[in-house]
Amino acid sequence: MGSEPGAVPARGRWRRLGDIGDAVIVRHTLFSLPFAVVAILLETDGRPPVGKLVLILVAAMAARNAANALNRVVDAEIDARNPRTAGRHLPTGRLSKKELLAFTAVMGAVLVAATAMLNWLCVALLPVAAVMIIGYSYTKRFTWLCHYWLGAACAAAPMGAFLALSGRFELGYFALAGAVALWVAGFDILYALQDIEFDRSAGLRSVPARFGARGARLIAALSHAGTVVALAALPLFWELSWPYLTGVALAAALLAAEHLIARGGTERHIRIASYSINEILPLVVLAATAADVYLA
Repeated sequence: MGSEPGAVPARGRWRRLGDIGDAVIVRHTLFSLPFAVVAILLETDGRPPVGKLVLILVAAMAARNAANALNRVVDAEIDARNPRTAGRHLPTGRLSKKELLAFTAVMGAVLVAATAMLNWLCVALLPVAAVMIIGYSYTKRFTWLCHYWLGAACAAAPMGAFLALSGRFELGYFALAGAVALWVAGFDILYALQDIEFDRSAGLRSVPARFGARGARLIAALSHAGTVVALAALPLFWELSWPYLTGVALAAALLAAEHLIARGGTERHIRIASYSINEILPLVVLAATAADVYLA
């Protein structure tokens, strides 16, 4: 028997889902989830309740992917005008805004459902999460601090993990969240080096557009120096020793390499510096934390 009129073949549906995953760069969930796991290991001394562990990771994944899908929709016209991004899924018609908005809604529903099963504080902070997720896509239109808004949004993953487990704020939580916020902001500034001229001509705000390439590199380097300091401060709040600090030293070396590579200036150099290295860094910190918690 033939398919019903208007039905989408199964192969086509899977291809569509693959396109959505590619559009929102699902693999970059690696930027947030390892630090959420670090928070879980620290707060539970390596013995997390399985149910909460799953809910926290699901919530972090959903929030990140909802934010990226919405960003693609909000920036569709800008992406179409920028030669570097004109080949993305929306400008080329491979996906529609309706499809990405539907994906955003599904991810938002997953976030709300997972959060509702954690605790009252996480539920109460959902409006803040919504402002962070929705607001980021518009920040580049009015402030060069957009990179730090993105960093704060990503830092919600470890902060949310802490709050889901304890139901309260602690000073130490801000050290890890601050490290993540500065780390993301720093590499996002390096990534934005590719678009200095376009951002200026389109009236968009970014650190490179505002301060030039040299100033942007300096601000990114200072942000990453803050990341290393904040990570190195975690032993003040938790019993962490040489395995963890070895991981921090390796993370510092990766960040230094990132800035050296970014100085190459080509799109390939920037992508390696901003993406490839930063997919590795959180895994290094997670491995070092796990080694300290379970072996030291």
